[in-house]
Amino acid sequence: MIEVTRLNETKLLINSDQIEFVEETPDTVISFLSGKKIIVKESRQEIQNLVILYKKKIVSDCLIFRGPAEQA
Repeated sequence: MIEVTRLNETKLLINSDQIEFVEETPDTVISFLSGKKIIVKESRQEIQNLVILYKKKIVSDCLIFRGPAEQA
């Protein structure tokens, strides 16, 4: 999950795996696979960076969780 900010300053967590696309029109609109859309303060690039960091953390946590013998 990544944290984003709505235009009214409320924070929410969204499932980055459910994002279909992100566009700037000029507001940043996140469209989900369900068809729902939200407008957020973060830029398209910021959303992309948040998703990349989140996915890197998942992979890193998986490698840490596995013991040294399992990593080979």
